Amino acid sequence: MSEQKPASVWNYKPWWCQPWSILLTGVTLISGSWILFQTLWLTILVAIPVLTWMGFFLLIYPRIGVYNDLLDKP
Repeated sequence: MSEQKPASVWNYKPWWCQPWSILLTGVTLISGSWILFQTLWLTILVAIPVLTWMGFFLLIYPRIGVYNDLLDKP
């Protein structure tokens, strides 16, 4: 018998909501703020919400999906 891989939350997301696109968008926003303004405090001001957003969608959200998947199984 073939072993089934566990369902991933990323299988149900469109291409623009995949880990690679989230990372690429976050890095682009943070580095873009530095390239445009070259001001450390402004880059940090941009980085805080962007890193929070990235952390939620890359670390917390998949775990919530796995947890909910485990609760749904009898």
